[in-house]
Amino acid sequence: MKINDVHEMWEKDCRIDTINLEKTSVETPIIHAKYLRMYSTATLKLRALEEDQKKLLKLKWLYYNGKMTKEQMEENGFEYDPFDGLKVLKGEMNYYYDADSDIQKSVLKIAYQKEMIATLKEIVDALKWRHQTIRNIIEMRRFEAGA
Repeated sequence: MKINDVHEMWEKDCRIDTINLEKTSVETPIIHAKYLRMYSTATLKLRALEEDQKKLLKLKWLYYNGKMTKEQMEENGFEYDPFDGLKVLKGEMNYYYDADSDIQKSVLKIAYQKEMIATLKEIVDALKWRHQTIRNIIEMRRFEAGA
């Protein structure tokens, strides 16, 4: 699921039917369950992405430090010489890690997933307090009616 899909769903689900507050009140736990399920699934997916990244970082460390056999490099689709014949100092290794396209993709996936989780958390938190919004609407109507 994409974050834009979540935004579109929430755009529809966040609306409160001010004419039929009872219906909105009854639907709130159902909507809450929907987003809570998405939130927990997204959190688990983040954990899996972080574990995959750990494996990738170990693999790249072995690769960049010359600890892989040629067969392992071929098996993983890595070029034989990651430095194109250059002599690289230990302090310069982070430049290669940071510029590695596989690591960059992994970092972006994790950042995207964290943003998804933050969005879903905001939605779940808003739903937790939806009953208060409904109550405020009722109180405002009472006040306007002079009750």
